[in-house]
Order: sequence, then structure tokens, then C-alpha cells
Amino acid sequence: MRLRLLMSIFVLGVCGFSLGLGASLCAESPHKEVDVFVSGEEGYHTYRIPAIIRTQKGSLVAFAEARKSGRGDSGNIDLVYRRSFDNGNTWSAMQVLWDDGANTCGNPCPVVDQRSGRILLPLTWNDGDDHEGEIKSNKGKDTRRVFLTWSDNDGESWVEPQEITSSAKRGDWTWYATGPGNGIQLKQGKHKGRLVIPCDHNVLVGKESVRRSHCILSDDGGKTWSMSEPLERDTNECAVVELADGRLLLNMRSYHGKNLRAVSYSDDGGLTWSPVTLDPELVEPVCQAALIAYGDGQLAFSNPASTKRDHMTLKLSSDQGRSWSKRTRIYDGSSAYSSLVDLMESRLGLLYEIDGYSKIVFVSLDYR
Repeated sequence: MRLRLLMSIFVLGVCGFSLGLGASLCAESPHKEVDVFVSGEEGYHTYRIPAIIRTQKGSLVAFAEARKSGRGDSGNIDLVYRRSFDNGNTWSAMQVLWDDGANTCGNPCPVVDQRSGRILLPLTWNDGDDHEGEIKSNKGKDTRRVFLTWSDNDGESWVEPQEITSSAKRGDWTWYATGPGNGIQLKQGKHKGRLVIPCDHNVLVGKESVRRSHCILSDDGGKTWSMSEPLERDTNECAVVELADGRLLLNMRSYHGKNLRAVSYSDDGGLTWSPVTLDPELVEPVCQAALIAYGDGQLAFSNPASTKRDHMTLKLSSDQGRSWSKRTRIYDGSSAYSSLVDLMESRLGLLYEIDGYSKIVFVSLDYR
């Protein structure tokens, strides 16, 4: 089975070039899917918005929004998690990290501070009676607020979420989202140790609600936070990586009408960003995507590589994201949000939504 998996991924890496909007000449790779969050279980209607992190001790922590009474983005939504101690083969019982009654708690975007081992988890909150459109137009009972929780015992327990809205969100921003996915800690340069969390927000320009990406930054392990300059309009949910030359790459959900991911670069640790361009190799149906650095200066990217939310695909780059030479079709059917994790020892983990949001599954893939 292992030989078959390695051969399939090698073939996909060689011949998985694009035939247009996400199509591939090669078959999808064989792999074992492990159910992590299944809709209807544990008293929740639907699980959405996956995020996964590998702790300093090598454990995996998978997060999701547990939507109590429906599939929608508003209402009674709790933040839940499960842990794995064997690289995702088995998972612990589900635990509720944050339940604020009928309100909405979600958008997990974890990051590990490698200096302390602390797992930091930025989140967002809103009144459960407020819908996204009401918040965007500034007509809700409340607004989106930004919170932070953390764990100092490998994800076993978490402190009560602390509000950081005043340092993470400008007063004229309406809608707001952390991640979802994961943050990073910078490994080099004068900003070494900085935590960078990719985020997005909306701001009213006249009567128009304009989408823009941004990042929040911490140079003291999450004690205090500041904001980057916002990126250009029509950018949204995003993922960030540190490149080999120290620059940051921000990869964004795009509303430019081209079904392509948007990208931008920062050479000052995420404070300011270059003009936005579109990546012609990264087709999207206007959806969240995942991006991480792994191995020796390589990048991994996952999204539904189509104009619809299907064909979950893993793409690898050995030239810092300038091209994506290896492509592996993970799942042909309905698929949407995803989160990637470096499992070390030449393996990547992918946590993603499938089958009309009926479940969130985990797969482990060999990237050699």
C-alpha cells in the first residue's frame, strides 16, 4: 500500500499539470480518510471551518465551529477541538473550548510560540442574533469582536478567551475574521519571533461594504497586538507563509471576478504589503484555502481547485510559490475549507470539509 501511495503521488507530481480550471491528467491519489468531525454527532447540526496545528510536543490539535441548530454562519455556534497523538490516525473525544450560549464563537487561527511552547488561538465572536449582512452594514445588535485564548499544556485545557478587539480591529471596520487556518511565527530577520495572524475585515465606503485582508502582529508572545496596513479591496480570507528570503507571502480569497487566488508580499514582517496580483495557477471558486511552508523551503497549498466547491487538491511548490509543479487530487466530490499541517518525516496532513459540509476529515500524505 505504501509503495502504491508513493508511486501515485510521484506520478501526480510529474504529470498533474492543469488542463484548464483545475482539471488534471492524473487520477486522484489513494489515501485513508479519518473522520474527525461528523455532522449530527455530539448534539450539533453541522461542523465547519477546520483548523489544525502541530504542537511543540508533536501532538495535533484540530479545531472546528460546531453549529448547533443549522448549517448557516450565524446563530448558536461553539468552538470545539480534538487531539491526536499518532499523527492523525486516531483522535481523542471532542471537547468544547468556547460555548457562549446562543452567540457565535469561531474562526480559529492557531499558532505555536516555539519559544514557550504556548498554543495561541485567535478567535472571533458576535451576537447570535446578528447575521453577517447586518454586521457588514453596521446594523446589528453588536459587531464582530476579536478574542484570544491559549494553552500551556499541549492543548489539554485552555484559558477563558480574552478580548483583544481594541488592538486588532479599527473602529470603522464592521465584519471581521481571523484566519481561518493557522498563523505563523517568523524564524529569521529583525522580526524573528513575531507572531503573524492572517485576517480579513469589511469597511463601509459610502453604502458599499468593501472586503479587505490584513494581518495582526505580536512581538511579545501574544501579550500585545498591532495591525498591518490593510491590503487592496476585494481581498478576503487569507493564509500567510514566511519565504526563504525572509519576505512574507499572503495568499487571499479573491473577489476580483477571475476565479484566481490573490497574492501579495511583505518585506517588513507583515506591516505593509505589495500591490495585489492574481496567481494564474491557483484556480478557486471564491473560497478559503490553506498555505504552509514545509521541509527545506517548500510550500504546500490546498483548496477546491475548480470554479465550484469540489476537487480538493494539494499543490506543492519548490520555488517559493512562483510555480506549482506537483499537484495531487485529494477528493473529486464536494469539498470546501481546509487546513494543512507539516507532520514532519516527509508527510503533510490535510483537514478539510467534504460532501456538502457533512463532515470534516483528515488525510496524511507523503510528499517525497
